[in-house]
Amino acid sequence: MYFLYPFFISFILVFVSELGDKTQLLVLSFSSKIKTFSILIGVAIGSFFSHGIAILFGSAIGNLDNPILHMVLSFITYISFIFFGILSFFNNESECKTGSKGITKIISNLKLGYILIIAISIVVGELGDKTFLASLGLGIEYANCKIPLILGAIMGMVISDFLAILLGKFLSNKISEKSMNIISGIIFLFFGCFGFVNVLIHCL
Repeated sequence: MYFLYPFFISFILVFVSELGDKTQLLVLSFSSKIKTFSILIGVAIGSFFSHGIAILFGSAIGNLDNPILHMVLSFITYISFIFFGILSFFNNESECKTGSKGITKIISNLKLGYILIIAISIVVGELGDKTFLASLGLGIEYANCKIPLILGAIMGMVISDFLAILLGKFLSNKISEKSMNIISGIIFLFFGCFGFVNVLIHCL
């Protein structure tokens, strides 16, 4: 049962954060060109490398045999969740002007297989964003749950993008990007505050 919580927190954070994200919009642009199954394979491969690397690196840090360091890292992890949650409320169109979006657009124009294009775009697009850093933090906090965390992140990405393909542009037309960011922020704040309080209780 202990492994279920890391899986679900990883799944929920990645799933919600991916809604309306630039990589999801890229997936939508390919939905009319190739089969859904091929798109999801590309998403899964890209998620494995982007979030997988973050989780593995975080786990390596979290496995260091130093209780004080582990406690400090736990505090940093949940404070970062709270920070990203608050930041999401102020996130606007400026995010769409980031360099990562330009890079993913360049990748999508390369003469490569669609699956490879999607996978590379996911890896590049996720580097440094809040879900990537959240995966890093989760790896630190749940150092012995690497597989559940990675599976949760991959499933969160795949299901989020699958729903986007099924619903087409419904989500983007009915739910604004600002609303997506607010929902994402609430989720991050919830897990951040919950984890922060939990670490405090264990310290007392």
